[in-house]
Amino acid sequence: MKGYLIKSNAQTNPEYGCDPYERPVDEHLAKGIINLDKPSGPTSHEIDSWIKRILKLEKSGHGGTLDPKVTGILPVGLNDATRAIQLLLTAPKEYVCLLTFHQDVPEERIREVFAEFTGKIFQLPPVKSAVKRELRTRNIYYSTIYEIEGRDVLFRIGCEAGTYVRTYCHNIGEALGVGAHMAELRRTQVGSFNEKNNLVTLQDVTDAYHFWIEDGDESFLRDAIMPMERAADYLPKVIIKDSAVDAICHGADLACGGIAYLADNIQKNDFVAILTLKGELVAAGNSLLTSNEILEADNGFAVKTSKVFMKPDTYPRFWK
Repeated sequence: MKGYLIKSNAQTNPEYGCDPYERPVDEHLAKGIINLDKPSGPTSHEIDSWIKRILKLEKSGHGGTLDPKVTGILPVGLNDATRAIQLLLTAPKEYVCLLTFHQDVPEERIREVFAEFTGKIFQLPPVKSAVKRELRTRNIYYSTIYEIEGRDVLFRIGCEAGTYVRTYCHNIGEALGVGAHMAELRRTQVGSFNEKNNLVTLQDVTDAYHFWIEDGDESFLRDAIMPMERAADYLPKVIIKDSAVDAICHGADLACGGIAYLADNIQKNDFVAILTLKGELVAAGNSLLTSNEILEADNGFAVKTSKVFMKPDTYPRFWK
């Protein structure tokens, strides 16, 4: 496995668990995530309600709220996957934005200020926001200008979760002394979810469900819905032995002896995903050691478990 270190050449028992891509369609639906292309108009919570009604589910939840007028990537977790969708709340985000200045500004000066607004920046969340309104730092990974036409600037921004692009535009306008506002915004990426990755519309989901119910054709539903494991794609991973699975499902921390493979780039305190040998998402937590330290350890704990996604007794109990 490229990018992974081998701690133990463990094998998995086919009698327990299941490859996420081979789940029966009912289970696929109950443990699925939709990479939805949100239209302008409805709130993210309204989208949740519509998805729940279309697919006749008990619950659904989105990964990262979008304002009503904002379009683009809105991952939606279904039933059991509503917990896994929480992994995306801290995932990096990307947007394409149209900024409008309130007065004319020389193009060279615009590019200079955009360059200054990368790396760590300070932001005060807007008055109407879900978080406490206090100054905080956010990381801007890149801010690429595509086009400048008059007072309008089209740009792409990659940023840390919790970055307010509306505030980013306002602050750039202040820095230039002319004022500015966000005219349009589209989210193009959340973690590993992007516009090239099974992006579907509400109509696509509706059609796929009816093809399954009315014609018995589940292929469209499988295309429209991805396994919940995809929410952990952007995280470093630790693959565990079958014997360790049930203890983790009961909230135990992950012992070094329970690990089969692990990503080669894990640092202390990194948030990591814990998966079975079949690729099922078991839990997530913070690494207590680096990759090399885990590889060399014969005992002790490797990961402090904080979120559990797999139900207990999916795998047999090997612990007392």
